[in-house]
Amino acid sequence: MLATVEGRVAMSGSQSALREANRALIVETVHRHGGLTQVELAGATGLSTATISTIVKELLSAGVVDTRNTTRSGRRAQMVTIAHRVGLAVGIHIGVRQLRVALGDVSHEVVAEQTLPLPHEHRMDTSLDRAALLVTDLLERVGSGLDEVVGVGIALPAPVDSATGMISVRGIMRGWDEIHIGHILSKRLGCPVFVDNDANLGALAESVQGASRFYRDSVFVRASYTTGAGVVLGGQVHPGFAGTAGEIGHVQVDPAGDICRCGSRGCLDTVVGASSLIEPLRASHGPLTLRDVVQRAADGDAGCARVVADAGSTIGAVVAGLAIALNPQAVVVGGELAETGETLLAPLRDAIRHRVLLNQIAPLEVVPAELGERAEVIGALEMVFRSIDFVARPSEHSSPSEPGMGD
Repeated sequence: MLATVEGRVAMSGSQSALREANRALIVETVHRHGGLTQVELAGATGLSTATISTIVKELLSAGVVDTRNTTRSGRRAQMVTIAHRVGLAVGIHIGVRQLRVALGDVSHEVVAEQTLPLPHEHRMDTSLDRAALLVTDLLERVGSGLDEVVGVGIALPAPVDSATGMISVRGIMRGWDEIHIGHILSKRLGCPVFVDNDANLGALAESVQGASRFYRDSVFVRASYTTGAGVVLGGQVHPGFAGTAGEIGHVQVDPAGDICRCGSRGCLDTVVGASSLIEPLRASHGPLTLRDVVQRAADGDAGCARVVADAGSTIGAVVAGLAIALNPQAVVVGGELAETGETLLAPLRDAIRHRVLLNQIAPLEVVPAELGERAEVIGALEMVFRSIDFVARPSEHSSPSEPGMGD
C-alpha cells in the first residue's frame, strides 16, 4: 500500500515537472519567434496540439501570453505572443555589418528581437529604411502597432554628441556625417528617437543587467570590427564632451602604421580591426570573414587564435592607460572577439595587469561581458526607459547623462 502511494506521489511529481518543462518550452519558443500560431507552436516544440492548447490557456489566464485571431495561408488561426503591458520601447543597434532590433516592455523584458546582415559601408538612408521596416515587422509579430511605441534608442559604432544626437567626428561612418539620424527616424516612426555610441550603451547594459552591475566604476571594452570603450563612473555613463570619451580605437599604437578612418596614422583600429586580423591569414587560410576568424579561433585553429591573442595584448596595453587614468573596479570585455573566450581575454588581462598599479585593497577585475552580442541593443532599450522616465527599473545606479535626440 505504502509503495503504491509513493509511486503515485513520484508519478504526480514527474507529471508536474513535465508540465512545467512544457510551459517553459512554449514560453521560450514564443519569446524567440515573437509570435506563433498554436499549430506552428506544435511544430516548433514537438508537443501535441492538445498539450499546446491546454498550456496556452493556462498561460493566458496567468497573464504570461496574449492571443489574437489571425489569418495564415488563408486560414483563421490563433496567434500566441508574449504578454506585455501598455507601451513598448525599441532598441536598434546599427553595427558595421549587422542590424539588430529588439522590442522591450515596461518590465524591461525583450519581447521580440531580430537581426539582419548589412553590406560593407552601408548607406545611411537604406539602413534606416531597413531598421524602420524591421521595427514594423516585429510590432506586427507581437500584435502591436507604432501607436504603442514610446521611444526608440539607436546604438551607433561612432562617437555621438548628446546635445544633437549626431555623429561628432567626421569620417568614422562614411555618409553619415552631419545627419540628424534621430530626427529622420523619428519622422518615419512618429515617436521620440535617442542616439548614442554602441560602446556607451554596451557599458550601460552591462552595468544594469550584466557583468558590471555590482560595480559603480567600470569600463566596457567592445572588441569587434572596430574597438571602443564605454566608461561608467559612479553608476553613470560618462560620454565626455561631444561623446568622444572611450574612443580607444583612435589611440595611436604604431607611429608608422596605416592611415585610419579618422585621418591619423597607426590608430588601434588599424592594428586590431577586422581587416588587419584577416590579412595575415590570407596566405594560409584563404578568404575569411571576421566571423570565420572568431569561430576558428574558438575551435582551436592555431593561426586564428594567434592573431586574436595578439589583438588582445595590443588592446590590453591601450586599456591599461585608460585604467590608470580612471581607476575602475572592473574592465568588462564584449564584442565579437570576446566570443573566443580566454584566447582574447588572457593576453588582454595580462597586458593590463603588467601596466596598471597593483591595488592591494581592490584589485582590478577583467571579466567577460555577460550579455554577449545583445549588450548594445539592450543598452539602447535602457536608454529609452531612462530618457522618458519609463517606469524605471529598481537600481542603485543613478541615471546616466541624457542621450541626444535628433532635432
